[in-house]
Amino acid sequence: MISTPYLLFLGDAPDALAGKVAQGIKDWRPELCVGQFKLDGCNADMGLEDLSIDEAFVRGAKTMVIGVANRGGVISASWKTVIKQALEAGMDVASGLHNLLRDDEELVETAKAHGRTLHDVRVPSVEYPIATGVKRTGKRCLAVGTDCSVGKMYTALCMEKEMRARGMKASFRATGQTGILITGDGIPLDAVIADFMAGAVEYITPDNDADHWDLIEGQGSLYHASFSGVTMALILARIVNPDVKVVGISINTQHLSDDEALALCRETETRMGLPTVDPFRRGAARLVDALA
Repeated sequence: MISTPYLLFLGDAPDALAGKVAQGIKDWRPELCVGQFKLDGCNADMGLEDLSIDEAFVRGAKTMVIGVANRGGVISASWKTVIKQALEAGMDVASGLHNLLRDDEELVETAKAHGRTLHDVRVPSVEYPIATGVKRTGKRCLAVGTDCSVGKMYTALCMEKEMRARGMKASFRATGQTGILITGDGIPLDAVIADFMAGAVEYITPDNDADHWDLIEGQGSLYHASFSGVTMALILARIVNPDVKVVGISINTQHLSDDEALALCRETETRMGLPTVDPFRRGAARLVDALA
């Protein structure tokens, strides 16, 4: 288990989108966030107090989380210096990058010398099976997206929150690094060998009560050439379940005014004939209603 609370490391993120891991943790588990640490040139900000490594440790931070998802998941020399400082100060370090902390000999030695732990959450912890396509009991809802980082995870989490508020049986199923850091469980789907991806999704959505919903975090994109592969592992539903259907549309309206957001949702709903909302801004009630 990853020890909490967290210091969120934003590094030299060029923009807010690059800090999406930290943003997700801050939005969904704010009680676990002691503060943030930024390098010069960082253009991401979680609205948390800027702390030094030593200040964060004094405030109780147990783990520094790499809150940046840069292209290729690279740990730069400047990041490495800060990671070592955190380990030396007495914090563990958690990362969801493709470049693994445990593959860096210097970081491994530093962690060992100070009795600290390196957590690579993008490493599969289970030998996942090949998918069978066999029908499972229970219900499932997958969030798919027109691009990366548009709100698939937020939509699923919003729906889970609404369902639980209604007393419904619901579980968010994380398939990416941010979701795993938020919930403490899940599969790093883009790090699973391709032949086992669909089996991994079956693994985290097993047989359940007939009225239980699994809200599955989507990955990748329907329209992005670079990341479409991981998406395909999740959307085989029509093949194994001919009754699958699209029930609603979620729109990320964070850069629109209230009036603009409402107008866009109404126009989209009229055009598509499906309930359309920004669930993080307006709540997911209508999307949950559409599952009935």
